[in-house]
Amino acid sequence: MWLFVIFVTVPLIEIALFIQVGGAIGLWPTLGIVILTALLGTSLMRQQGALAMSQLRHSFNDLRDPTEPLAHGAMILFSGALLLTPGFFTDAVGFALLVPAIRRAAYGWLRKRVVVQSVTPGTRQPHSTRPMDVIDGEFQEVDPGMARPTQPPSDWTRH
Repeated sequence: MWLFVIFVTVPLIEIALFIQVGGAIGLWPTLGIVILTALLGTSLMRQQGALAMSQLRHSFNDLRDPTEPLAHGAMILFSGALLLTPGFFTDAVGFALLVPAIRRAAYGWLRKRVVVQSVTPGTRQPHSTRPMDVIDGEFQEVDPGMARPTQPPSDWTRH
């Protein structure tokens, strides 16, 4: 339900802001601002994305948990999508997500609400209590160039 509210509310906010800003400064300056924020946001996103990738590489090299750099990278990617979407509200949220302090706060908020389960190799998962069934059987390789058998084909070998 909350996703539906977001998909309805955000365009309404954007339309209202376009009307207000366009009425105050005119059509062409409004469009210029939208294009300028998209270009500026793309440049900042590249810079922040390169920094996040560097932090991710360092966490892999140092054998540290890569969760935070991955989350920062995802937020930077999301901010880029918001900045490329025309509108003042989405630009404001997109620029906010490019600020490392805001990303850290968002990561802390998300971390409290997401439950992460780990899997250890070689251990059995709780939902797979039954061992796999093994079926023994005989087989015969079929060469497509061989003559057809005199018996009618079974459902297993019908072409």
